[in-house]
Amino acid sequence: MTSSLILALGADHGGVALKNRLAVALVEAGHEVRDYGTDSPVSVDYPDFAQAVCAAVEEKKADFGILVCGSGIGMSIAANRHGGIRCGLVHDVTTARLTRAHNDANVLALGARIIGEEVALDILSVFLTTEFEGGRHQRRLAKLNQNTEPTS
Repeated sequence: MTSSLILALGADHGGVALKNRLAVALVEAGHEVRDYGTDSPVSVDYPDFAQAVCAAVEEKKADFGILVCGSGIGMSIAANRHGGIRCGLVHDVTTARLTRAHNDANVLALGARIIGEEVALDILSVFLTTEFEGGRHQRRLAKLNQNTEPTS
């Protein structure tokens, strides 16, 4: 993967097993993992875990966030309600690369029931090692950032 990072991880009951597997791989790669739960397959509400991970990223307590639920959809919706978050729902290495290179995503959402463990590990590696390209994409991010500022 890349040089040592601080990563905030969160999952609901549908994503806990994959989250735990990703955490092991991240620690083995030399990264610091901050696990915001859940730690059980007992039903929980995904917005609670998305909130905790996104707050860590917004407050610069983590370099990136990783969210896992059954489909990834709920987590990505919850994450993108935060003004400082750009969360990409990713299903393969191409979308992992593009969400970083073109969108400067700072949170990755994965669907544990959609992708397998090996694909998730490949996605994670590409997400963490791809740099934002800037250029024409910077102009578009600036427009996104305008839309996240509070209105009176």
